[in-house]
Amino acid sequence: MSTATPRIAVLLPCYNEEVAIGQLVTALKQALPRIPIYVYDNNSTDRTSEIAAAAGAIVKFEPQKGKGNVVRRMFADIDADIYLMMDGDMTYDVSRANELIAKLQSETLDMVVGRRITDDPNAYRAGHRWGNNALTGTLKIIFGQRFEDILSGYRVFSRRFVKSFPTLSKGFEIETEMSIHALELGLPVAEVDTDYFARPEGSFSKLNTYRDGIRILWTIMNLFRTEKPLIFFSIVSLILSIFSLAVFFPIWEEFKLTGSVERVPSTILCVGLMISAVFSLFTGFILDSTSRLIKETRRLHYLNMPSPQEK
Repeated sequence: MSTATPRIAVLLPCYNEEVAIGQLVTALKQALPRIPIYVYDNNSTDRTSEIAAAAGAIVKFEPQKGKGNVVRRMFADIDADIYLMMDGDMTYDVSRANELIAKLQSETLDMVVGRRITDDPNAYRAGHRWGNNALTGTLKIIFGQRFEDILSGYRVFSRRFVKSFPTLSKGFEIETEMSIHALELGLPVAEVDTDYFARPEGSFSKLNTYRDGIRILWTIMNLFRTEKPLIFFSIVSLILSIFSLAVFFPIWEEFKLTGSVERVPSTILCVGLMISAVFSLFTGFILDSTSRLIKETRRLHYLNMPSPQEK
């Protein structure tokens, strides 16, 4: 075991956050003195980078639009033992940062999520709250119940999480991908309740309730298909079989009465649906074996990284 102080880095993905970023960087420097704060400007059209630099942050740039693209760049560029990430809008409780970091270290976790708690309607719009609950519920059904707030941007990671995370998403669905990555590899994670505040006056959310909600749901279903292909394609096979039988029964009743099959197109459709159902089931079995090999490879790569308590 190493007694050396772990290297901690603060990562702030930002897009047009000139109203809040200076206040946030100042608060972080007070809460986490002598820890580098990296602000990644994602093609802002305002003074975000200028204000962040003046407040004492290390400013870097990612030209590809989308939070997922920024996170991919941050995780690749920054070398540390522990990473603290939060949005640059001053909505998270900075005073809890040390608690989240300490929990990750003391319990040897790979991710700690700041679960957002608020009664302020200006902080958490009804559409966002409903969408978060719906998406979190969907994730629980498919991947298991370990998170209550999958869309929180307030997170602490170990080095082995960051350096083994594939980062495939491009936009706001990145938090969902992180949660599923932890669930599928069985990583030690935790949630800590944290206060959630309204944005400063003049600051506006970049999250679109419906557009980004659909993208996040699509990400969940796509990862369901790739991470649990046998279950996914078995469901597809069952649905196709039900449709095939629904088409078949009228044909069968007619055959019992007349002794002949008059509905040739329906018969072809029935056979085609059942063949597709069988192919779908076999596809699930084949992809399940491939998925297991991919998970084993990811797990081995993860295990090659040191734990939060190791040098």
